[in-house]
Amino acid sequence: MLPFWTLSLLLVTTVTGKEICYRPLGCFSDEKPWTGIVQRPLKLFPWSPRDINTRFLLYTNENPNNFQLITGTDLDTVEASNFRLDRKTRFIIHGFIDKGEESWLTDMCKNMFKVEQVNCICVDWSQGSRTEYTQAVHNIRVVGAEIAFLVQQLSTQLGYSLEDVHLIGHSLGSHAAGEAGRRLGGHVGRITGLDPAEPCFQGTPEEVRLDASDAMFVDVIHTDAAPIIPNLGFGMSQKVGHLDFYPNGGKQMPGCQKNILSTIIDINGIWEGTRDFVACNHLRSYKYYSSSILNPDGFTGYPCSSYNEFQENSCFPCPAGGCPQMGHYADQFQGKNSAVGQTIFLNTGESGNFTRWRYRVSVTLSGKKKVSGYIRVSLYGNNRNSKQYEIFRGSLKPDATYTSDIDVDLNVGQIQKVKFLWNNYVINLFWPKVGASKITVQSGDGTEYKFCSSNTIREDVLQSLYPC
Repeated sequence: MLPFWTLSLLLVTTVTGKEICYRPLGCFSDEKPWTGIVQRPLKLFPWSPRDINTRFLLYTNENPNNFQLITGTDLDTVEASNFRLDRKTRFIIHGFIDKGEESWLTDMCKNMFKVEQVNCICVDWSQGSRTEYTQAVHNIRVVGAEIAFLVQQLSTQLGYSLEDVHLIGHSLGSHAAGEAGRRLGGHVGRITGLDPAEPCFQGTPEEVRLDASDAMFVDVIHTDAAPIIPNLGFGMSQKVGHLDFYPNGGKQMPGCQKNILSTIIDINGIWEGTRDFVACNHLRSYKYYSSSILNPDGFTGYPCSSYNEFQENSCFPCPAGGCPQMGHYADQFQGKNSAVGQTIFLNTGESGNFTRWRYRVSVTLSGKKKVSGYIRVSLYGNNRNSKQYEIFRGSLKPDATYTSDIDVDLNVGQIQKVKFLWNNYVINLFWPKVGASKITVQSGDGTEYKFCSSNTIREDVLQSLYPC
């Protein structure tokens, strides 16, 4: 361990003119673009490393429940820990008024331990985050510098590969990750931005905020992208990565419309319940990411120019190059960094693991008379069976084909049969019969399943169709 006086020398502060310097991190300016621009009118310096007190809490497969404290200024702490040079290292960086020991960070680490051998480092900068927002905005510059210093020490002193570093940041933590990546020349393997904070960052120059140039691959999940005024959206709408995912359109997440009392009851805690009520959309980003670790195919995203086009079924199935998975496995997408600002859309569930599997279902009707009502289809696979999903509502005509994209809440696997049901809007004394002569189901990867039947059925009776 370094003596206290040596550590004090390392962290000595100097202020010269319009910049402040913290050794060994370097100097921080209060000039443009950091301050004095429309998004940042106030001139502020970041606090000192001593005041922010950034801590690196290492969890590994060998110590999933109790962290080991490591630091870049004393690599003996690293060598004495369970840190392994032959594993990837994933840093998780919290945001405003949060802390590194919150359960969502450690739970994310534990999910990782179920699928990989990894060094998982929760970055705690709570002393610098629990202050006025504008000050916290500047404090992340020091946090990013401290992350960069630790990574640089691991690289130069221990031979650790920068390509094996993955920085995961939520809200302000996304921009701290960007600062670290920028200081490392964009050579870290990956940065994931979980709903990067909008205020003081949207529309700023790339050196101020998270940007695709900060790492070899940058993926971003936008969940609270409505404008801060008047919608109180805390996250950026701006594309800042190679892959920018906008689940559910990126503004309003399903399941975030509950009132505060129901949220507290669901979460079983006033603090967590209040957080979820106030910032539900903003917090969804890290919940989606954490779930994606254990559900590698449950967050398929579709390249599309807008959410409206996605909802109008214009971006299905996946293109020839395939579709990326939102979250943990986004880096497995072949075209992940082929271009900057690729926009990806998908829908999620409102609770549970949030996963969805998208299918295009086309139903050709049989029968003798036109009726008014709705048609529903359920999928039966070799894994599981789905509930019924409405395909069309309105005038049902014999020999007409009705098509809709559905988001199924479980992975049915290979589809072996389908079941069809219809219902009449009004009482019909003639007891008409309607059937599905053919149902085609297409999965996101383009695989088609075709099912046929010659039967017709009365309303609210299930009709089974088997492969043609």
